[in-house]
Amino acid sequence: MTQWCMVCAPLLLGCDLDKLDEFTLNLITNDEVLAVNQDTLGKQAILASNVNNVLLVYTKDLEDGSKAVALYNLSKEPATVTAKWSDLKLSGPQTVRDLWRQSDLGQFTDQFPTSVASRGAELVKIHAAR
Repeated sequence: MTQWCMVCAPLLLGCDLDKLDEFTLNLITNDEVLAVNQDTLGKQAILASNVNNVLLVYTKDLEDGSKAVALYNLSKEPATVTAKWSDLKLSGPQTVRDLWRQSDLGQFTDQFPTSVASRGAELVKIHAAR
């Protein structure tokens, strides 16, 4: 679902929507995540960082001037994945928001490290700190 948001692809569901469990319903109705997919700028994500084809960071410019950033861990173990401002073409303090959990994570100076589950992904929005 995170990658779907980052590439602006249409979402097709082939199931009975009346029988979705709470987790799946929350997954497909998260308005902050959907906004990344449907951003009016319409840009697709690009690879910003790749560590051994295992720890990946993708970035996508958004119409409001912020960036959506997806952090992936393709390994069999949990790992810290770091989005570096230099890779994202950012500078100065940035505010980071977790889009899946809809919570602010704070301000960061030159990078954002986060723990990512094995074969997992995290999705954040980054914008200049005010």
